[in-house]
Amino acid sequence: MASSSAQPAALSAEQAKVVLAEVIQAFSAPENAVRMDEARDNACNDMGKMLQFVLPVATQIQQEVIKAYGFSCDGEGVLKFARLVKSYEAQDPEIASLSGKLKALFLPPMTLPPHGPASGGSVAAS
Repeated sequence: MASSSAQPAALSAEQAKVVLAEVIQAFSAPENAVRMDEARDNACNDMGKMLQFVLPVATQIQQEVIKAYGFSCDGEGVLKFARLVKSYEAQDPEIASLSGKLKALFLPPMTLPPHGPASGGSVAAS
């Protein structure tokens, strides 16, 4: 990661795994855990309030990690990181798993339709 700030962030799948793991670890840091708990308490499991209180805190925590890898320290940097991770999810089950863990840290639990043969096989995302 020598010249990460000199070029736009372009991570390999292996690098993306490392950054995802670091972001997930950042959420368990005591000060960030407190920030997320307070935001969740304010949101009261209401999706609108989750977007208002929880998402900005989660975005800040991610920004603090990904800026070291050449992503801009703003919402756009987080979106670029999310798109990069999404592009690797289909190819790499470990990235898909880490991405799911990250989302679970700041999204409320939701009941999803079953995936697999019962849901009609593979559905291509457009």
